[in-house]
Amino acid sequence: MPTSLASYLQQITTLTQHGDAREESYYPALKTLLEEIGMAQGRTIQVTVLPKPTEAGNPDFRVWDGSYQVIGYIEAKAPGAKLDQVETSEQLQRYLHTFPNLILTDFYEFRLYREGVLLERALLARPFIAQKLKTKPPAEQVEALNDLLTTYFSFALPPTFTAEDLARELARRTRFLRDQVILPEVVQQKGAVYGFYEAFQQYLIAGLTPEQFADIYAQTITYGLFAARTRAHGPFNRQMAYGLIPSTIGILRDVFQFISLGKPSPQMEVIVDDIAAVLNAADVQALLTQYHRQGKGDDPILHFYETFLAEYDPQTREQRGVYYTPQPVVNYIVRGVHHLLQARFALPDGLADQSVTLLDPAAGTLTFPAAAIRLAFTTYIERYGEGGKGHFLRSHILPHFYAFELLMAPYAIGHMKIGFLLESLGVPLHNGERFQSYLTNALEMEDLQQTRIPGLASLSEESHRAAQVKKDEPILVILGNPPYSGISANQNSWTEKLLKTDIDGAQSYYTVDGKPLGEKNPKWLQDDYVKFLRFAQWKIHKAGRGIVAMITNHGYLDNPTFRGMRQSLLKTFDEIYILDLHGNSLKRETAPDGGPDENVFDIRQGVAIAFFIKHGKEAPRGLFHADLYGTREEKYKWLESHDLTTAGYQSLTPESPFYFFVPRTTQNLHAYRSWPSIPEIFPVNSVGIVTARDNLTIHWTPEEAWTTVLNFSRMDEDLARQAYQLGRDARDWKVSLAQQDLRRDGGPYRDKVVPILYRPFDVRYTYYTGCSRGFHCMPRPEVMRHM
Repeated sequence: MPTSLASYLQQITTLTQHGDAREESYYPALKTLLEEIGMAQGRTIQVTVLPKPTEAGNPDFRVWDGSYQVIGYIEAKAPGAKLDQVETSEQLQRYLHTFPNLILTDFYEFRLYREGVLLERALLARPFIAQKLKTKPPAEQVEALNDLLTTYFSFALPPTFTAEDLARELARRTRFLRDQVILPEVVQQKGAVYGFYEAFQQYLIAGLTPEQFADIYAQTITYGLFAARTRAHGPFNRQMAYGLIPSTIGILRDVFQFISLGKPSPQMEVIVDDIAAVLNAADVQALLTQYHRQGKGDDPILHFYETFLAEYDPQTREQRGVYYTPQPVVNYIVRGVHHLLQARFALPDGLADQSVTLLDPAAGTLTFPAAAIRLAFTTYIERYGEGGKGHFLRSHILPHFYAFELLMAPYAIGHMKIGFLLESLGVPLHNGERFQSYLTNALEMEDLQQTRIPGLASLSEESHRAAQVKKDEPILVILGNPPYSGISANQNSWTEKLLKTDIDGAQSYYTVDGKPLGEKNPKWLQDDYVKFLRFAQWKIHKAGRGIVAMITNHGYLDNPTFRGMRQSLLKTFDEIYILDLHGNSLKRETAPDGGPDENVFDIRQGVAIAFFIKHGKEAPRGLFHADLYGTREEKYKWLESHDLTTAGYQSLTPESPFYFFVPRTTQNLHAYRSWPSIPEIFPVNSVGIVTARDNLTIHWTPEEAWTTVLNFSRMDEDLARQAYQLGRDARDWKVSLAQQDLRRDGGPYRDKVVPILYRPFDVRYTYYTGCSRGFHCMPRPEVMRHM
């Protein structure tokens, strides 16, 4: 048996015989063993014992080559621990999912896992001999342990990742950073990270929760490292990142001044070093050059972000509407804007004209501005040659093109993308130059105060610059792909004013023909895409001329709830072009010939491209509409080969009260409207009862309903929540309010258990008080007394 193993076994046996040794007491012996075996194998091995104040932290040991390459991690348990049980614990499963090369040990038995799968195991000795017999146990599987450690030390991240592999490796480490490092630090309200949270909450996103901040901050770190790695030539690590991030991206520099040069917690250092090691092993430049997906353009940074999001948190894409815009869609919109500038605004240079100002208010990774910049440069070079490209960049693109983005990861990626684009065009940014993409919420008008958080002055500086563009800068072109979110996170007094008043003379979306909409539930007007369209309309209305060009949910084209919005748009703009791309799987849309109709995005909601033009001329004017059905690839090909002049748009004449933006047969409309409306026939109406908790409130028999009510009303609030699996309280339904409702006036009372028509021909029983925000969320007594 090698001397190192014999010495190790003697040390841990002595510790075990003392009887009072803690798990941490064994760490030095294992650290020495690993380093000596590594040296014997001719390897440079450094072992770091990681402090772990909570069970939610990192593994106990990190093994690395001392410079850039993390070899693996080791999770140790007390001698004699039942490793079979540890193996199935939530903690170890989390480690196995995050770290591809991991050893689990009780200092006597060693188990090696590769990519979460048990690869090798070796039993050096039996701990009960030291524990019970008080003697040094004989060594057993020495050769197996040597082989296991050889395999462990030999691990290295593959020198060349595919984009999918790299995204997967980064995603699982970023999740760990979010859930196990950042979130606990914020919840515990300690350290510099909590200071960042307070600054973000106060100066950037009001109402930001710890969970949301942890997500934003984790993604920012990973993509900040990714951005820095693209600029590194040679080895790369965490400490180098700060110097590689352009000084003009102030917020990202602030974050990495702390990450690279400050004192993050040991737990954060470990996982961030691991992310940096993954990036160090990857040939990022080669990936960016080669990464291409057919039909989605040649934007590797954008596609890499999409791949990362799909691995990291697919729900985020749906909640925030974070989906890349396919390049054929982007190109069609940008070409359309370019044509309209030439044809309607007498600007023969189109996007290259010095008078054009452009804004993408929900820019994501800057796909639309990048395409506009590329077309502007192409036009300039064709007309004026290569000689003045640098002057063109600095006199037009940098001062006149703007973008807003709320999420830091796509914000960082977008800056990186524009940098690469300009380098490819032969006009790289000089020191101190930046593209005017700002970290801000386009739908938030409150200007931020100067932050007092050390190292985060750039937050308020960014806000001030963005506010000037939002409020004062006349914009000629507003374009993009705003998020679609039926339950909008953008709820503030300014967006309410924007939608519900005739702001600066632009008709409210909540009125039609001079009267209120009269909708009891106009929630779809609160969708984010509606707010972004309204923001764009407001900016162009104020400027007196301009173009809005966006791809959005197509629900507003014919949904009756949007009739005020449609009338408002007709009043503001002189020309409107609608290209309905359909693809609505919610409606099970098919092509007119019965063939498949697919969405251009990976979403279920149908979409449409719209151009809204305000030029003030007598002609041309009107609303024009076209449909595009077919497979995704067919739509991509059509968009690449057509433009506004060849799309076959049909002229429409919208009529009161609906102002449809789609073709409708209207010859019998007068006769139809002569009949009584449904609200006239049923003047008392609503959506019916909302219980908010069917499992608690709806029962098959009166006895079951009564027993539940009695038990629930008498329980402690927390016990009731757990017993009936009620989850978190909602705004209009809370456990405490439900119990108070049952106890009102000395209740509960048996005679309040009544039958309810739960569904057609489905009679069940409930306890009915008729009080809102009580046992039932919305009891709707005016309707339900008839049911």
